Amino acid sequence: MTTHLDHDVIIVGGGPAGLAAAVTLGRARLRVLVVDAGSPRNAPAEHAHNYLGLEGIPPLELLARGRTEAQSYGAVIQEGTATAATAHGNHFTVELADGATLTARRLLVTTGLTDELPDIDGLVDRWGRDVLHCPFCHGWEVRDKKVGIIGSPFGVHQALMWRQWVDDVVLFTREFTPTVDESKKLAARGVTVISDAVQKIAVENDALVGIQLTTGSVVPVDAVVTKPTFTANAGVLVSLGLEVTDMMMGDVPAGASFVATDQTGATSVAGVYAAGNVAAPMENVIGSAAAGVRAAGGVVASLIEEDTRLPVGPDDSTGAVS
Repeated sequence: MTTHLDHDVIIVGGGPAGLAAAVTLGRARLRVLVVDAGSPRNAPAEHAHNYLGLEGIPPLELLARGRTEAQSYGAVIQEGTATAATAHGNHFTVELADGATLTARRLLVTTGLTDELPDIDGLVDRWGRDVLHCPFCHGWEVRDKKVGIIGSPFGVHQALMWRQWVDDVVLFTREFTPTVDESKKLAARGVTVISDAVQKIAVENDALVGIQLTTGSVVPVDAVVTKPTFTANAGVLVSLGLEVTDMMMGDVPAGASFVATDQTGATSVAGVYAAGNVAAPMENVIGSAAAGVRAAGGVVASLIEEDTRLPVGPDDSTGAVS
């Protein structure tokens, strides 16, 4: 008895990775459904950068274009939140928060990650505006300004990175002390180091003024850099028995988690794929979109293999049919 399935592929997450995958899978003439909660990570940002041919495009416009392109190839976009999934041999059931269930032969999860910011007054309110984290994404826009880096164990790394884009960098060490060697590197690049504790982000008339210390003084800066904890939105994958892994930089936890995949996006659960920041926390927008295309290719290849039934004799390793 053949089980009727709603779709060939369900994509959980409608960001760049999910929509790029939907376009690719739709062009492969598959029945594709994208389940999207409508809360993109980069919504606070005004522009997306380093996306060839679409440099500076507003993130929400990029997603709107992606939806239109995916739908033009037959993909269905459904608003909702997937909470769990269950494997049934060669197909899957996906449960939504509203109680609905959907079925498909393959599952591609592109749910991204959540940025968890340090608990500093005023930081969250300005996230994506003048509180930043990635110099490749925002360094050019603040190249002639003064940037304050609210330090973490990776504060020295951040300061030296941002110094490539910005001449005036101030590192607020907060909870760590640079080593002698690190202090020499910072000095060599002209990075100012402040060891006093940070109290809050100073704002006047909805404009960033600087970083206020617990001493009461305010250090003027034009932009603030911080390092969030990048937490994978992996609930659906965990429900299938997959594990979340902590990313390491050498022997030090990098403050990021992900679900492991191979080069095609395949996880260790057959038929389940992942792409974008849920599988690669440091990936940028265009990289996530590319990962979605690669994962879609992996999905198509797996379906072709499943649908191909060639009789292979015990002495016929080539699979040739006589």
